[in-house]
Amino acid sequence: MKIIPNLTERTTAATDVILSAVAAGVVIYLQLLTRDPSWRISLWSWSFGLIALSAGCGAIYHGCSLADRLRRVLWQAITVCMGLAISLFLVAVVHDADGPQSAQHALPIMLTAGVAVFAFSRVRPGLFAVFIIYEAAALLIAFVFYIWMAASGTVKGAEWMAAGIAVSLVAAAIQPIKRLRFALLWEFDRNGLFHLVQGVGLVLLGVGLVQT
Repeated sequence: MKIIPNLTERTTAATDVILSAVAAGVVIYLQLLTRDPSWRISLWSWSFGLIALSAGCGAIYHGCSLADRLRRVLWQAITVCMGLAISLFLVAVVHDADGPQSAQHALPIMLTAGVAVFAFSRVRPGLFAVFIIYEAAALLIAFVFYIWMAASGTVKGAEWMAAGIAVSLVAAAIQPIKRLRFALLWEFDRNGLFHLVQGVGLVLLGVGLVQT
């Protein structure tokens, strides 16, 4: 398997590796440092684990010269993992906002929604925007909830969670900017910068989660 010659794609692959390591590190952090691992922590851990898997696949997708068929399979794996990660993220937010019973009711609905968004986004390449809208809507809903929880004091660490989601919103805003390119030791495009900013967001979320 050959490394792709495009320097910007190499940077994207390297930042995918960083994002995957950060997401996996947060899972380990949550499992080791939470005082009483719970279903809530399991939800967050699965969401971060799927992000780690998606970013790992992304590193291969962007960094290696692959046959077209393998690239299509990898891209589908990336998007289905991200769709499920967003769905579990929303279920975890519901858990924090309204308790485990509401989260249990939301779980099958959100998993179905994640699969449906993935399937719809694959009908035509241009419909990938549907996936981006799903991600942005999930982040905005979560941000509003955690700002409210931080203001009311109902969940410890909610201010860290809100900060992590705010950073994730910045990352989500960067990702669609196709013309974004710059050099800072390495050659970056929107994807490479997105990975780095999103990694910071995940760290902030992990810090918030161990406060409870």
